[in-house]
Amino acid sequence: MNNMYYTENPDSKHDIRKIKVELLGQSFHFLTDSGVFSKNMIDYGSQTLLNSLDFAEEKTLLDLGCGYGPLGIALAKVQKLDVTMVDINNRALDLTRQNAENNEVSANIFQSDIYENVFDSFDYIISNPPIRAGKKVVHTIIEGSINHLKENGSLTIVIQKKQGAPSAKDKMENVFGNAIVLKRDKGYYVLRSVKEGD
Repeated sequence: MNNMYYTENPDSKHDIRKIKVELLGQSFHFLTDSGVFSKNMIDYGSQTLLNSLDFAEEKTLLDLGCGYGPLGIALAKVQKLDVTMVDINNRALDLTRQNAENNEVSANIFQSDIYENVFDSFDYIISNPPIRAGKKVVHTIIEGSINHLKENGSLTIVIQKKQGAPSAKDKMENVFGNAIVLKRDKGYYVLRSVKEGD
């Protein structure tokens, strides 16, 4: 069975459902399915990440590992960001495209295994990394981000303390020379590093 949400083509039986959620003070409808991350609701980590963001409007953002798209879609609609959303999971991306259209959001959406197909630089990168894919994937997300950020751009991730937040923060400090805990909530840590200019 190839049904993990961090695989390219999950083969679990479809179970499409529609969920209604409030994000950043606005109401959204999302289609979800089996074989994608957190199909029954927006997970607490993603909500914690979203509620800690303070981005300037009309900047560029990469939502890395976007799942069915709730974070990028909410930020595009509410904060007027120019959003790119990528995921390895083609089923999740099909949902993201439908969800963007249904919520009247325009975004650049395509398949990429981490940064494999990403060639642009962004003001912001956000990720709720796929912890179950392993520490190596999380660290690859952190290491690669600096090459895809503009000067003074930031990487913001959410990760549970028990699932490796301290080591992720250490990794961010190694890569960027800085890392802060933006928010702590129920064991979730929102971590941020900034690509500082010379």
